[in-house]
Order: sequence, then C-alpha cells, then structure tokens
Amino acid sequence: MADRLAPVSDAQPARLLLIDGHSMAYRAFFALPVDKFATSSGQPTNAVFGFVSMLANLLRDEAPTHVAVAFDLGRTTFRTEEYEAYKGNRDATPAPFKGQVDVIRRVLETMHIPVLTKERFEADDILATLSTRADAQGMQVLICSGDRDSFQLVTEDVTVLYPVKGVSELARMTPAAVEAKYGVGPARYPDLAALVGESSDNLPGIPGVGPKTAAKWIVQFDGLENVLASADQVPGKAGESLRDNLEQVALNRRLNALITDLELPLGPEDLEARAWDRPALHAILDELEFRTLRDRLFAMLDDEEQAASVDAAAAKLDVAQLGDGELGEWLAQRAGRLLGLDVRGSGAPAAPDAWGIAIADDEGQAVALDLQQIAPADDASLAAWLADADAPKSIHGAKVAWHALAGRGLALVGVVFDTELAAYLCQPDRRAYDLADLAIGYLRRELGGDDGSSDGQGALDLELDGSDEGRRAAVRAAAVRDLTDVLDGEVGDRGLSHLLTDLELPLQDVLGRMERTGIAIDADYLSSLERSFDATVREAAAEAYAVIGREVNLGSPKQLQEVLFDQLGMPKTKKIKTGYTTDAAALTDLFGRTQHPFLEHLLAHRDAIRLRQTVEGLLRSVAPDGRIHTTFQQTIAATGRLSSADPNLQNIPIRTEAGRQIRRAFVVGDGYETLVTADYSQIEMRIMAHLSGDEGLIEAFRSGEDLHSYVGSRVFGVPTTEVSAAQRSKIKAMSYGLAYGLSAYGLSQQLSIAPAEASALMADYFERFGGVRDYLTSVVDEARTTGYTATILGRRRYLPDLTSDNRQRREVAERMALNAPIQGSAADLIKVAMLGVDAELTKQGLASRLLLQVHDELVVEVATGERDAVEALLRTQMAAAGDAVPGGPLNVPLDVSVGVGASWHEAGH
Repeated sequence: MADRLAPVSDAQPARLLLIDGHSMAYRAFFALPVDKFATSSGQPTNAVFGFVSMLANLLRDEAPTHVAVAFDLGRTTFRTEEYEAYKGNRDATPAPFKGQVDVIRRVLETMHIPVLTKERFEADDILATLSTRADAQGMQVLICSGDRDSFQLVTEDVTVLYPVKGVSELARMTPAAVEAKYGVGPARYPDLAALVGESSDNLPGIPGVGPKTAAKWIVQFDGLENVLASADQVPGKAGESLRDNLEQVALNRRLNALITDLELPLGPEDLEARAWDRPALHAILDELEFRTLRDRLFAMLDDEEQAASVDAAAAKLDVAQLGDGELGEWLAQRAGRLLGLDVRGSGAPAAPDAWGIAIADDEGQAVALDLQQIAPADDASLAAWLADADAPKSIHGAKVAWHALAGRGLALVGVVFDTELAAYLCQPDRRAYDLADLAIGYLRRELGGDDGSSDGQGALDLELDGSDEGRRAAVRAAAVRDLTDVLDGEVGDRGLSHLLTDLELPLQDVLGRMERTGIAIDADYLSSLERSFDATVREAAAEAYAVIGREVNLGSPKQLQEVLFDQLGMPKTKKIKTGYTTDAAALTDLFGRTQHPFLEHLLAHRDAIRLRQTVEGLLRSVAPDGRIHTTFQQTIAATGRLSSADPNLQNIPIRTEAGRQIRRAFVVGDGYETLVTADYSQIEMRIMAHLSGDEGLIEAFRSGEDLHSYVGSRVFGVPTTEVSAAQRSKIKAMSYGLAYGLSAYGLSQQLSIAPAEASALMADYFERFGGVRDYLTSVVDEARTTGYTATILGRRRYLPDLTSDNRQRREVAERMALNAPIQGSAADLIKVAMLGVDAELTKQGLASRLLLQVHDELVVEVATGERDAVEALLRTQMAAAGDAVPGGPLNVPLDVSVGVGASWHEAGH
C-alpha cells in the first residue's frame, strides 16, 4: 500500500521499531557541533537534525511496519524515590539542548509516529513493555537506545540497535552479540551490571570487580541470586568486596530491572506506520532549514505515492490539446486576464535557452508547448503574447525565465507578479523559495520531484518523458497562478505591495540586463596573477618549513596542532572535539600575541591560497565573449541586500594590495571609453542619523566635516582638528558597531582596550548622542511587540526569537533587530538608485550601461563622449534615492563619491 513505509504481508512478520527518544536526541546533540547546526535566526538544531537523520536511516534500512518513540518525562521516577542518588551525577541540561526535544516531537507528530510517556517511569520501561508484548505477538522488534539496560530485552526476535558512534553507526545487539561482548546472555546482563555498576546511572559497583570477574561468578553460581547467597564462598579480596557491598548490588539489580507490564494507551498493534502529513512535515523541515534532510525523507516514499499527489493536481487541470495555429485563439479568449507562466530551460546569463513553456488561467485551463517543435503560427502568437505589456503574467523567478526566453529570441514583458519575490518579502528568512515548497506550504499541493523552478543557478530543466513533461509543466503553471492569489493577499496584508510592484519587480529587468551584459576581463593579466599567487603560496610554505625545520601539511589541522602546541609550545587556542582550533580567527589572534614567524608565514600561505582560488574561479567564469556574467540574487539576504553568485563579484578583496590587484583585471570593454564607480559615503551612519533623529548626529552630516572627527570632538571634548587618529578609529569602530549590536565587551575586544574603558567610551558617546541610545532601545522593544523590524521603505524582517526563553537565541534576534532596519534601508536605497540611474540612462538616450552593484557601489561602463553626463546622473539619481523615504526625504543628505578609470581598481575612490 502506498501510504505505508513497509506494508505488512502474510509472508513477513510485522516489524516494530522502538526508539528511546531522550537517549538518542542527547547522543545526537553531542555528536554534532551546535555551532554548525542552527537556523538563520540562531535556533540550535543539532539534536533535531541528528535524531531525524537517524530516524530516516532506520525507516529506510529497517523498513518497519510499526513505529513508536518513548520519552522520559523528568528525573523523578520510582527509582529516584527508592534511591535519591539515581542518575544524580548527570550534569545540568545544556542550554542549547533545551527545547530541541519539543521540536523533535513536533516532527514526529507530522510523521504520525506515536510518542509515549509515563509518569514515574522511564522511556526504557515503556520500550520494555511494548517489546515484551510485541515479542509475544510474534513481531520482530528493534529497539534503538543508548542505554545498556535495554540489553536485557534482547531475544531471538528482539534486537537492540546500540549507538557506537554518535547516532550514525549502530551496533546490532543480538543474543550472540551480547554474550560475546559480556560473557553472559541478555537475561543475565542486568545481573552483571548490578555487580560492576553503571556510572551513567550513578550506581556504584563492587570495587575491583570488572565485567570478566562478574561474568565468571554469574556462570559459576548460575545467576546473581546464587552469587549473593554464596558470597561467603567467593575467595580473595574480590570476595571481601562482594560481601561488603551486598546491599548495593541488590539495590542495583532492583533498579536496573525494566518494567514490562506498564499500562499504556497504545499496544504494539496500535503502532502501525501511517502516511505522513506531508504538508506539515514540509513546513516544519523548511522552518528548521533542513532542505537536504527533507529531500532524503521524501525520496524514501513510494514512487506511487509521490505520483498520486502530482496526478491529483494534474487531474484538476484541463490541459488543452491544441492543433497547429490554435494558440492565438486560446490566448485571445483570455485577453486581459492574469495567467500563470512556467518556463523550462537554462537561465544561465551567458548561455540561455528555453525549450518548454506552460500557461494556465485561474479556471483550471492550461496549455503546454514544446518550443523545439512549435508551429510557426503558434510561435508568432506566443512571441506576441510574451512581449505584450498589456497581457499580465505571473511567474516564479521571472529573471531566470527572462534569460531563458531571450536565448530563444523571445521577449518577456508584462510580468506583474513573481511568486518567488512575493514569498521572499513575506518570509525573508527562508533559505529557499522553490515553487514545490511554496505549493506545499500555501496550497497544500505537491508538484512532485524537482519543481523546475530556479535554484539560483539559472536551471529550469526537468528530466521527464513525453506528455508527462508538458502535463507537469502545466501543473506548475497552475500552481503559480493559484499562488499568486494567495501571496498577493499576504503581501497586501503585510503592507509590502509597493516593495514588490515598485521596487523588486522592476529591478529584475535591470538586473537581467546587467547579467546579460557582464563585465570585461583582462584574462592574460588574470592568468599572470594566478601564477604570481601560486608562487607566493609555495614561497610562504617554504619559509614556514624553514622555521620549524621540516615539512608538514599546512592544511591539516591535526599536523598544525602538533607543530603549534607541541613543538613550538604556543598558548592553546579554543578547545574543540579534535583538539585546539586552528581556524583563521584563532591563528590571527595567536600571531598578534606571539608574533611567531611560523604563524606569519602560515597566515601568508593561507591568504595566498585564498587569493589564488579567487582568481582560478574568475578565470573559469570568463565567457566566450571575454566577459564575466555574474548572477544577482534578490532572495538570499534577509535584510534585502542583493547577493552575487557564479562567481561572487561582491567579495573581490579591496582592503589589501594583493586583493586590489584582482580588481585591475576588471576592465572597460571594447567600444567603451571608461568605467565609472559611484558609491554612498557612510550610508549606514546617515540612515542611523535619520532613524534616530539625533540632532547631534544630523548636524555632524550637515556640517560637512569628517563624521568621525566631528563625533570624536564631542565625545572627547576637543576641537575636531585635535581628534587623534587613535580617537577617530575608536569612534568609527563604535559608531558602526552600534548598528550591529556591538556590546562594550565586543568593542573592547575589537579595539584591544579594557572592557571598562570601552564601557566608559560608550557611556560618553550616548551622553552626547542620546537620540542614538533611545533609538537602539526602542527599535528592539518595538520589534519585540510587533514581531518584526522595518526599513524606511517598510521592508520587514520577522524575529520571533525576540521573545524566546533561550537567552542565546534572544540575543541573536536582538542584534538582528538592531541591524536589519539600517542595513535593510541601505539596501532599499541602492535599489531605488539603480532604478533611477537605469531610467535616466534610457531617458537621455545614452549608450552607457550598468554593470555591477556591490552593496553601496555601482559600476557603469561609459560609452565614448558620455562621461560627464553619466557622472552627473549618478550623483543626481543616487542622492535622489533619499527622497523616496515615506513622509519626505532623509534628514541628512546622501553623499555620493565618484571615480573614473580603465579598470575597476583605477575607478575606485
């Protein structure tokens, strides 16, 4: 049956999988680094990920027909009532673990896996009761637990899956395995445990008696009861220890005996695996940002079940079978109506192509077309409809589709809604906005497999056969159309319609043309740079080897630990699972403290490798036209910032001479005169002044003096001309740090000053600029009340963790609340500026063109004779972006710096 993971048959007995929830969750927590498993809002998820990953493996590999998970309710049980010290040696629950069990239970609920608990009893007792009953009913039983007490339950039909490495490697403890390991069978394992004790339960054993001696006694006297009765016959010191600890041994045996006859609301027969609540499971895994794990889970389901969901969606559609030349009439019947559009093809800017398209209306009617076999009349009708600005269209990832269609010679105009952008505005902290995921979450509809939408790499392809491909494309187009209605309502309810309609949608067109244009590259220079950095890598390595007198693998943390802490005896860095960290931050700090030449050469080696890798990536990205065509992504950064990929041109180094050399490779293209760069000066601090309304900070910008010297003069009480370089540096670090939630301790670390001095510096700052202090306090308080922060254009970032009981998550959310309005407002303004610059270039009939946006900077390729006009319109349009603020212009002017040169580096300023 399609709704079971493993159907029961007459030929195969039922198989019950029982999991000790707390035991396995705790092991998962310590097996996976908490700092590597967290949501973008800071919620730790390592225990959840490890547990669900283990569960997925068990469901796949063991194919259980019945499943249940048991959890402990607390530390108070009948065992602690008898022996107060039972498990009393366990440390307090780590803060990052708290709350993760509740999340695991939510996941299990969506999978319809029963969760069982019992007051005054442990999870082991629940598992013992269920396994005993299931064994008696002829079921095969698998118990997944990290508690060795469960070994007493092992029989020919009951196997314990015991973790030997985290939760990824499980040993199968059968009767033979238990006896081979401990010298006694499963039924007598608790006898042995009573004699040797169990440290994890805080049950002391007999001093000097190990498993081998205990097993020998149990075999010799035929069980623990006889061992205790014959204690006076046991010779030597071991015998004395036994006789001295008879009461403890007897207590141990009473406590480690699992209860097998509890009254439970469910029996083994009630635990049959059920179909998952797929939409709910999708939703929670998406919330946890477990995309890969989610895909693993859903890939386990029967193809029949997956196909049924897709077929159900397709069955509601009437996919027209049009004859040659009939497309025009089909479109004419829907003139003026908003239609959903799905494009299949390659949306890579340098090599675009489209080979399939589907269109759907809001009444369950759709058409799917193969662009490689389309009739000429239909091709003309399609081209006219796609280029018609009065034919409204909704699409998922319009920019990628725009590229793909352009590769086929088709224009895409009249896009009035983009479901990817709309979902991003409503849920900016999601990691992905695939059409399939949105259909699950908003429409409770599965599209099946790869939804064919943009994955950020420009791919829209779907490997399908024959008519199925067109039918599934129609399902996607219909999903886009239906999602449009739902998301349009949500965007409107949240007050975000203007951002979608007036900013993000028109920006797609600008970005698409920038991507298609690309930026020219001096490939020969770049190749020489690669050789230079490679030589630096080898030279730095040789110099590092010379210092220590031998060659080592400079990329091996283990070998570096041996060199740094054993051979050279340097101060230890942060302790990690594999020893002491050798990451870049730790080694930079270590070099700052020791100035050791080995570290100097090691850091130089790492820097050179990074630069060489950057250059290698750029060389691989040069297209046949001699230009690099990056992809600008609108839905990656939660603050609204654009990001760049394939390659990332926003992280080309600029602060080091070696990094600046790379920018020299980006040059003006043939037929153009020069490059011009323009960027905002201190945009984030200007936004801080506007949002805070602090008169002192506003006056600082209006005065035209150097901002940090002006602020420093007020804080330190000296004329601006007497603010020292060190004082200016401190003020600059603090001013920008405040926008990122920098604490006094963080400031002290950044400036290498005492925490007390940093606190005093901040206090003096706030005394002179009280509006900033009030704003920083109010923005967090307001966000805690509303649940979100907003930019000056109304872009929201939702921060539910502001009210979390977890201090770490709450503090992360507070820093986000401080930063999001400022960084997000800067992102909004540069987008407004881009639209203004692009429109003005067109209005003035200029051939110059936008090439890049790097956060606060724009790069323009200037046609011959247009330099002065371009410089003027850049200054005007970028400054005018401040007028887009609702309620009037910014309280401070936007200052724009402009540079000109034959390369990106030369045009810097």
